[in-house]
Amino acid sequence: MNTPPAEVAIDADLAARLVREQHPDLAAELTLLASGWDNTLFRLGDRLVLRLPRRQIAADLVLNEHRWLPTIAERVSVPIPAPIRLGEPAVYYPWHWTISPWIDGEPAAVLRPGARDPIAAGLAGFMNELHVPAAPDAPLNLVRGVPLAHRASAMHERLLSGLLPDAGRLKALWEELLAVPAWPGPPLWLHGDPHPANVLVHRRRRPAELAAVLDFGDLTGGDPATDLAAGWMLFGPQARAVFRAHLAGVDAATWQRARGWALNMGSAIATRSGDNPRMAAIAAHALEQVLLED
Repeated sequence: MNTPPAEVAIDADLAARLVREQHPDLAAELTLLASGWDNTLFRLGDRLVLRLPRRQIAADLVLNEHRWLPTIAERVSVPIPAPIRLGEPAVYYPWHWTISPWIDGEPAAVLRPGARDPIAAGLAGFMNELHVPAAPDAPLNLVRGVPLAHRASAMHERLLSGLLPDAGRLKALWEELLAVPAWPGPPLWLHGDPHPANVLVHRRRRPAELAAVLDFGDLTGGDPATDLAAGWMLFGPQARAVFRAHLAGVDAATWQRARGWALNMGSAIATRSGDNPRMAAIAAHALEQVLLED
């Protein structure tokens, strides 16, 4: 299966028209950066990024980011793309959209997994800062931060899809992880989608440094194990151990649920990345790592 199709055709002409009509003071040259599952991104001049939902499911997420990211940015030490402008729907484009600051760096996905090792401690520190009790009106997300059992039906379909390597071993591991006790604490703020394409690094620095964490479209409150899946999504065993060592107050059950979340996310990406080699590589790495006995 491939990347979900866009529900609205987005090109540079449409993007430029939106900026020109609604935020003319920021109008500048546009450069296409990426078109992912949910959003199309353009660089706007030298210092800004324009983010346009390409599917209805992503439209409300834009409003969540606009509301909450400025507050979260005040208490995390790693840069995040807190929007500075909110765009309105137009006759020719149906949803809200945002303009955010440009953050220098490259996606961790461009690095081989071993080259990501130096950011393990910094990413753990970011999650320690992020994972505090969420506001009572934090965005609701039915696929992130919830008990693993809530993802069992979707996982079952993927395991039977014929698209996953080692499906038998993955199925046995999934069933084992479903038995781990659920998160007993209050909902904590979560990024919700901690894969390597959403983490920026300064690759030219030696060693590589964490530059930013991007794409908070899945922002919600819930089980922090969701975000700790990054240990398997980004790293190998040694860096994963460093990542865990720098996390605050993570017990064995939370760590095992995080492994389950890595399996859930990796399988979801694997079954929808037939046309995206970079995302397919992220999925393959995650599914390989969850099967290791660390």
